[in-house]
Amino acid sequence: MARKHHKPEEMVAKLRQVEVMLAQGKTTAEAVRTIGVTEQSYYRW
Repeated sequence: MARKHHKPEEMVAKLRQVEVMLAQGKTTAEAVRTIGVTEQSYYRW
C-alpha cells in the first residue's frame, strides 16, 4: 500500500478536527480513525 503524503495545510486541518472531537468527549483512537490516519501519524504530527 502506497503512503499518502499530506500537505501541511491538510495536517493542520485534520489536527483541528481531532481537537474538536476530543473536546466533544471522543477518545483519541475514535477521533483519529474518523480523520483517516493512524494513531502513530497523529502523534508524529
